[in-house]
Amino acid sequence: MLDIKTLHKAIEQLAAEKDMQADQIIEAIEAALASAYKKEYNKRGEIIRCRLNNKDGTTVFYQVKTVTDLTTVRLPVEGEDGQNTHLESLLADSDGESVLPLFSSERHIMLEDARQIKADAMVGDELVFDVEQPSSDFGRIAAQTAKQVVLQKLREIEKDSVKKEFESKIGSLVNGVVQRVERGNVFVDLGKAAGVMFYSEAIPGEHYRTGERLKFFLITVQENMKGPNLILSRSHPRFVAKLFELEVPEVADGVVQIKNIVREAGSRTKVAVASTVESVDPVGACVGQRGSRVMAVNSELGNEKIDIIDWSEDAEKFIAAALSPAQATSVEVTGPREARVLVPDDQLSLAIGKGGQNVRLAAKLTHFKIDVRSQANPEKVQEGGIVEVVSDDTVQEASKEGGENE
Repeated sequence: MLDIKTLHKAIEQLAAEKDMQADQIIEAIEAALASAYKKEYNKRGEIIRCRLNNKDGTTVFYQVKTVTDLTTVRLPVEGEDGQNTHLESLLADSDGESVLPLFSSERHIMLEDARQIKADAMVGDELVFDVEQPSSDFGRIAAQTAKQVVLQKLREIEKDSVKKEFESKIGSLVNGVVQRVERGNVFVDLGKAAGVMFYSEAIPGEHYRTGERLKFFLITVQENMKGPNLILSRSHPRFVAKLFELEVPEVADGVVQIKNIVREAGSRTKVAVASTVESVDPVGACVGQRGSRVMAVNSELGNEKIDIIDWSEDAEKFIAAALSPAQATSVEVTGPREARVLVPDDQLSLAIGKGGQNVRLAAKLTHFKIDVRSQANPEKVQEGGIVEVVSDDTVQEASKEGGENE
């Protein structure tokens, strides 16, 4: 008999520390005691289970056999002893077909024999058989085995609990502390789990210091030997969208919607927003009083330029807005997903942007091929002024040279 008061206290403490359910811990203890029993009483081939009475601390051990017939198991032939039946079910014969598990009297009971014990037994049912109950003292080896199994089970439960918790947060912001930086990859302590931000997911030019607390975008959760590994990003476009949700109540409430967002991390982001309520100005809501809201987002991004644009179903109006901060004189849709934009000469470099960045982001935001030209000389093709969207994430430029930085 176990000391039930001590047991209850230990279970409550573990449940609080590991954020687990008491039932999970009791299951781990029962599995551990069953493992210890098998080792102490040499019942390695049998399926032994333990039932722990949570009220008085008593334990009952029993053997379980699965009801089978010749459609679910095969009888042993000469040279086979019925061991490792579960492993054999995973193997294949020489023709590549799966092999039925080998019948074992320690794990299985044939249907006709089972019905002599339980008249309504069916294939797949489990029958319980009495076994010798252990003495009050399992012995030193058995106790050690039980301890190891409990610890292993608790680690597995904790890993599953953490994995489920963070899987529900995929696509959200998480807070973490930088542990170390190795070859550009940033390893982050997220409290219950560890995360990694690969070099390609970092903001170019941003430097990370050990002990620094930052926000990250959770891309996915991967499993490894030590537990769930969280893949993080600060360069993902959705990272900016989540920052706006954090800073702008109208975005969090759905009154203002982020229709599309494109980004060249560390340099410039363009966000297209729309309002579901006529009285709410979506751009004004995101900018905030005296720019307070956009400045808060901007501060987290290291002063990355952010263009907040009114989304519109009118393609010409939307394209003109997407070229902000440049002011377009006219926009003409010249074909399917193609448009020509005329701007004043003094706005040409601004519209194209350094290295063609502004027109490139505008093309990605609107999903249009954009041809920026001078209002004074509309027949002349500008270097870096034509950008075509190849896919949602890729653009093709007519020239790599663009205007001067604004």
